[in-house]
Amino acid sequence: MHINIFSSESALAEAAAERIIAQVRENAEAVIGLATGASPVAVYHAWGKGAATLGLDQSRVRGFALDEYLGLDPEDSRSYHAVIRRDAVAGAGLNAELVLIPQGSGDPEAPAAYERAIREAGGVDVQVLGIGRNGHLGFNEPGSPAQSRTRVVQLAASTMADNARYFDRAEDVPTAAITQGLGTIFEARELIVIAVGEAKADAVAAAIEGETTEDLPASLLQSHPNVHWFIDQAAAAKLSESVALVAAV
Repeated sequence: MHINIFSSESALAEAAAERIIAQVRENAEAVIGLATGASPVAVYHAWGKGAATLGLDQSRVRGFALDEYLGLDPEDSRSYHAVIRRDAVAGAGLNAELVLIPQGSGDPEAPAAYERAIREAGGVDVQVLGIGRNGHLGFNEPGSPAQSRTRVVQLAASTMADNARYFDRAEDVPTAAITQGLGTIFEARELIVIAVGEAKADAVAAAIEGETTEDLPASLLQSHPNVHWFIDQAAAAKLSESVALVAAV
């Protein structure tokens, strides 16, 4: 596990973007896993800016989004189809036709089809992740099995509360989603975990220094052989002094 703590979000974003860009420079058909949420947005923009500066051809880079709300139209501005198109595809400068997003239509065949598409692409080279306040990864809420695959899940109350700011009424907040499973996520060859802000500090500390448990899905990252944490100082506030000193950039 590699832990990097930054004094600014811009420095964090540039460093994380450099790792993704390095993968694309090595493999023009790299497969990148794309997280939604606020945390990775600056990374996607730094990635796009860095790639443009280098004149990097990203036309063959493939992407797989982590999750999608159940029941929202893909054209809804609050859907993760819209978020990925806006933040990841446009921000990073990707070919939209090569970026897949789980279908939130409720089709019972959708989870298996998504798993199959990832396998047929050769698996994910670099997976970008955020971390929820309750330690969720994607929409794998506490209690999710470590070997879980892409599936429909019910969202935790804390997750719905965090997402409520994007909706006009509480009753409009989705209660379910389709998400890559933890087992799916952990098959990626490299994981980049982004954590920004003091609201993430407890989850970050528990995930990095606590016991591994399915009750805190992010703690299971400790078992992955190639995890890189990119954390700002506020999100790192609850880490032990020994870890924080070594990890400071």
